[in-house]
This record gives sequence, structure tokens and C-alpha cells, in this order.
Amino acid sequence: MPEPGPAPGWVEVARRYAAKLTDTKGVTLPPAELERTLLDFAGEVAAAAVPADDGALLRFTALFSVAPIGIALADPSGMIVESNAALAKLLGVPAERLFGRHLAELASTPQDAGRLRAGLERVMDDAGEQRTVRGLHLDHREDGGLITNITLASVPGDRPGTRFPVLMAADTDDLHLLGERLLHQNLHDPLTGLPNTAAFTARLEAAVGAGGADEVALIYLDADGFRVINDGLGAGVADQVLKKVAGKLHAVFGGTHRGYEGYVARLSGDGFGVLLRGPQLTRQQAVALVDRALEDLHEPVYLDGYGIGVSASAGIVVRPAGEGGPGELLRAAELALHRAKEAGKAQWMLFDPQRDAQDRGRYQLGAVLAGALENGEFSLVYRPTVKLAKPEDIAAVNAELRWHHPEKGELGSGEFYPLAHITGMTIPLGKWLLAESLAASARWRGRYGDAAPDVCVRLPNRLATDPDLVLLVKEQLDRHELPARALRLCTDRESLFDNSGEVLDSFTVLADLGAQLVLTIAGSADLELIPRLRLPVRHVILSGAVIDALDREDPAESDLRHLGQLVTRARELGLRIGAEGVRTAEHARLLRELGVLAARGAFVADSATGDEVDEMIERHAR
Repeated sequence: MPEPGPAPGWVEVARRYAAKLTDTKGVTLPPAELERTLLDFAGEVAAAAVPADDGALLRFTALFSVAPIGIALADPSGMIVESNAALAKLLGVPAERLFGRHLAELASTPQDAGRLRAGLERVMDDAGEQRTVRGLHLDHREDGGLITNITLASVPGDRPGTRFPVLMAADTDDLHLLGERLLHQNLHDPLTGLPNTAAFTARLEAAVGAGGADEVALIYLDADGFRVINDGLGAGVADQVLKKVAGKLHAVFGGTHRGYEGYVARLSGDGFGVLLRGPQLTRQQAVALVDRALEDLHEPVYLDGYGIGVSASAGIVVRPAGEGGPGELLRAAELALHRAKEAGKAQWMLFDPQRDAQDRGRYQLGAVLAGALENGEFSLVYRPTVKLAKPEDIAAVNAELRWHHPEKGELGSGEFYPLAHITGMTIPLGKWLLAESLAASARWRGRYGDAAPDVCVRLPNRLATDPDLVLLVKEQLDRHELPARALRLCTDRESLFDNSGEVLDSFTVLADLGAQLVLTIAGSADLELIPRLRLPVRHVILSGAVIDALDREDPAESDLRHLGQLVTRARELGLRIGAEGVRTAEHARLLRELGVLAARGAFVADSATGDEVDEMIERHAR
């Protein structure tokens, strides 16, 4: 590296020429001014002589000039030969006043000057040494002194074996401000300006850890369907809405109020946390604040000509500050929020410890579904449908899943399908149900021929809307060498008309392949959908109140007439009509007289294993 100074190697030249010129009678300028003039001249000559490959030197010079920390370059003896503007500003003196001073003279006390000299000796003796002198007192022209941290190092000179000391100093006030700024950025959300998850967690830990007689309320709020705003109006508008939401929540909960102190943070994309604490805080007060916040959020926010309303759901937990850890409180608030969402959104829900204990058991079931399927804990049970004219003749069997839990015993599909939907196990379970059902159908057909019943499968909605359903069904039919007519697919009005229409599309294709579509109906409105929408339905199953009304000693004439009209209309449409929920033989007899062809229920068997179905088929075959 060239020797520090205005230009490499030209310092002595400038001084020598200045001395000569002052001896010339025709020159009246003082030596100092001549020296500066010649230094400028030498600098220009040196700059013009910089080779093209010396870009690193130019970059260093530029960095030295604009660096935000103060830097002083000195000769081997420690005398300052150059300093940047940042050091001059730090010490409150012009840059030229620093030229020619020893680095140790920058200290304001003899002790600190000694520390500087000792540091300089170390860095000059060891080329790789770097020393930091903390809490050093420097001399300041106006303030008398300032305390800062100094770093000392040495850099190579332009001649082999030469090194020059460098001093670097930073304003601790600026460092403090920078630290505060970085700390604020680390603990606050950049969009809304609210504290972030890290800050909220720290505040929650402090509130719970302090204990005492205070009450603590933790509220978890989440905007409902915020994706609609983001996808419909764009991320920019959505961000502005989030800022408005943050402002409204802070206005309701934030700051110190009578009886409590509020703290609001943004915890996720559209999720916010609120921490309330105070000796007079009550559950009623927390709920009242949440009600007010949800009401305020409903007020439209006007952006780009759109009046945008936001609804939110909230989970609330209130308990003494010393009761439970921060993780437990946060989990309780999240669970209450999930229940509020499940209950219809746009509302709040208080944490219920008893319900939580029940839910923990349910969620444990959901968590182990995959292992249970892999370990063979599932089996099929069947609901036989018999012909009412020949009750020993099985027309079809509805296949359903049963879970043989090692601790909880036998569980029906209604107890685990909702959990499967949450954990993503619906499709694996539905595929297993379909594959095992068709395998059983193939076995019965191979053993009993025409006496074998059709298998009816009600697919979970997630599988029924899967775009690969048709391919999956065809693969299973081909694998077991079954005709498509051996499979009945059962559905109802709600499932058939999902928002995407995929269930109807898939079932229509399967019906074209030969599968039989079965629709469960509750009355005339459901039945009339078939001709109006040209649904490929071949069987209808009457269910619910229309069947239950006939299971009495003396059924009402209107109920009999209603069911008779349904049967007549089904015949006009070319449909085969059955019933479910038939309890007694008398119930079955009445339905047969009204024209119902087949039925299932307790009058035959609520459910049957595969072996029991075998026995029923064999009795019919004999």
C-alpha cells in the first residue's frame, strides 16, 4: 500500500521544494501556503500517474473519505498524516488541525494516552494484530471529552517492511441509536409498526413470570377470509387494510387504561395477539373489549374507491398471572380461536378447560391416524340392504370404515373422519375403503355368483372431489376384474353440489362407465333435482323424517300420502327406491305396501362383518 498522505511518495518532495522557493527573492508567499500548493500539485501529478490496475487504491481512497466512522492514518512514529471527515466531526475540529499530531494526543487524559501508546506498540510489533480500546476518553474541542471505543491496526506501506498505524473511532451515541433502531426492527412488524411475535412472547413471559395478584387475558384474533381481499384487490390494498386493522385494534386494546394495561402485536399474516394485565381485569371486561373490536372491524375501510369490511374471530383466555406458563396460555387462546372459526367465524370463544380435555383426546386420535392405517387397525363393516319382497335376499351392502383402537375400542367413521380432514388423512382412508370394498365384492362374486350383493361406497368429500377419482376407481375395478355396475356410489344433495362441481363431474363420468349412482333424499325437492339437472342417478334412498314418521302405531294420513307420492314420482322417473333407518318388521311391511323396494336398518342388522355377510348370502343361496 502506498505511504499515507495526499499523494504516495510526494510529501518530502513538496517540503523540499517549499524550502527552496522561500529562499528565492521573487517569492513572497509563506512556506505553509507554498507547501499546500505544491502538495496539491503533487497530488494531481500522482493521480495522473496511477496505473490502470490500481483501482483498489482508488476504491480504498473513496471508502476512506466517505466512511461513517472516524479514521486517522499515521506514519510509523504515530504522527497523523491524514484523517477523514468523520473523525474531524467526531472530535469537533477541522481536519487540518489533526495533521501532525500524535495519535496518543487525541486522548483527553494521561491514562488514556498511555493506553493508546501501548496499543500502538502492539499493532506495530505484530502485523496481524488488532487492538480494541474500549471506553476511551477522547479530546473534544467543545464538549471537553467524549467516551468511545477505539480500534487500532496497521497497514503495509509502499516500501517492503514498512507499516503504518491506523486508528478508527465511532461515536457511541450513533452506535446507541443504531442499536436502538436495529432492536426496534427486530421486535416490530415492518408493515403495521406493531410489536412482532418475538416481542409479544417476551412480554407474555414477563407478565406470567412476574406472578402476583394480577389477572392476565390473552386474546388471539384472526381475520376471516382475508385471502379474498388479497387475491381480489391485490397485495397492496391488503397491506393497507392490515394497517387499518392494526390501528383499530391498538385503539381498542393498546395502552394503559383503568384496571388493566394492554399490549397489541401482529403474530402472523392476518393474526394479532392482545395481552391484557391488571389487578381489576375481569373476564367480562375482556369480552366487552373483544366485542367492541369486532364491531369496529366491521366498519368499512375505504381504499381506492372500495369500502372494505373485515370480520374477525377471536379466542380468549383469562386467568391469574401465576397460573400456567406462557406456552400454555398461547395454546389455550389458539384453541379457543379455532373453535370460534369452526362455529361460524366472526365471533369470539372463551377457552373451556373441560372441552379442551375432550379435544385433546380427539386430536390425539387425529395425530395417529396414519400409523393406525399402516398397522392394520382399520376394517370394514357393512349395512345390509335387503329386498322387502324377499328379506333374506341381500340387494347391496353399504361399506363403512371401523377403527379398532387399542385403547378406545371400536370407533365409527363419524368419530375420526372429521379429524382425518384436518390432518390430511381423508384421501388415504377413502382409497383404502374403496380398495377393500371392491376386493370384498370380487370375493363374493367369485364365490356366490349372481347371489353376491352390490357394494355401495360413500366416499368422503375430499376424495369425491379429487381430480384423479375416475382413474382410481377404474384401476381398482380392473385390478379385481369387476364390471363397473358392481359398484354403487352413494351421495346426498349437499355433497353432490359442492362449489367446484367436481363431485357431479366425476360421478357423471363413472356413471357413463357403468357405476350406479345412489342419491339419498329427504323429500320432493331433492327428488326433482334428478330430472331438472339430468342427474345420472339410478337409485334413491329415502331417509330422515319421511321414514321416521311411519314408525308409529298409527301413522298420520298425510305422512302416508307424502311417501306414496314420492314412490310414485320415483317410478315415473325410472328410479329404484329404497329406504334407510327402518327399525322393525312392521315398519318394513308398511314401506313395502307403499311401494318401497328395499331397505336397511335395525330390522335386518345395523351392521355386519364380512363373515356375517357371507352367512346371509349363503342362507339366500340355499
